[in-house]
Amino acid sequence: MKVGVLTSGGDSPGMNAAIRAVVRVGIYNGLEIVGILGGLQGILDRRFKEMDARSVANIIHRGGTILTTGRSREFRTEEGQKKAALILSDEGIDALIAIGGNGTMHALTKLQQFWSGHVIGLPGTIDNDVYGTDYSIGFDTAVNNAIDAVDKMRDTAQSFDRIFLVEVMGRESGSIALHVGIACGAEAILVPETPTDLRYIADRIVKGRRRGKGFVFIVVAEGDEAGNAVAISKKMSELVGENCRVSVLGYIQRGGNPTRQDRILATRLGAHAIRCVLDGKTGIMVGEIDGRLVETALEDTFTKVKEIDHRLLALLEPLSI
Repeated sequence: MKVGVLTSGGDSPGMNAAIRAVVRVGIYNGLEIVGILGGLQGILDRRFKEMDARSVANIIHRGGTILTTGRSREFRTEEGQKKAALILSDEGIDALIAIGGNGTMHALTKLQQFWSGHVIGLPGTIDNDVYGTDYSIGFDTAVNNAIDAVDKMRDTAQSFDRIFLVEVMGRESGSIALHVGIACGAEAILVPETPTDLRYIADRIVKGRRRGKGFVFIVVAEGDEAGNAVAISKKMSELVGENCRVSVLGYIQRGGNPTRQDRILATRLGAHAIRCVLDGKTGIMVGEIDGRLVETALEDTFTKVKEIDHRLLALLEPLSI
């Protein structure tokens, strides 16, 4: 049995650990593993690479993805999906394991319409916005990268008693902002899932200043409805009567060596994906909920909304007095 593995969409730390698990557990179980370079476009371009146990040596600690990744406009079309199905069949591939986010899961459901092979998804995105898993591969590393950056900014913020707005990734999900904000003691956390009242936040900051509060951190998810950190800082500066500084963390969050949690999560999910292939399963994403490996229908992963932890968000107000 021949199994293809690829990474698609944005890279996330831990993807290499997942690839390693798929390759080695697959070979251990007598499967032939083929790596597909460049994401879904790699199928259309026939960028196939035979994988053996040594091809994934010394990668578990590396960020990014050795298979490279990307987004494919061609694959979004029905013609592209049909072409991919024909190529996979022509290459003798029986199953496809794809590591990525919502877009990847959606693409797999489209491929199923034209291809009879097995399709298995693994959640690999720092945004942690895929339904069907508590955490996605790369989320923990991204949060730790952001925490490390904010902790370094704290020295300057404290020295000057400044107000800092720190923008983190998350166009539609505030998971990174929420976890970073709580872990770094932010005074406010702005996320797409909840309405943002800048006047209320400014009022709390002014009152805190009167009580002798020094520096202030506000963590902003890039997709907040009030705008990005630069736009919000202009409004906040007027409301609080002092200049608000901005730091946009950007792609630094997606880089670096994956944390222990991401390495182990990716390894467990990759190994279980092979088990699903051996069991003849298809049309599912493998995730982890409450420490248990679970399988979710691909369509549910992008049609159902994954909520942020509102109990964690509720801690913000009493903690920031």
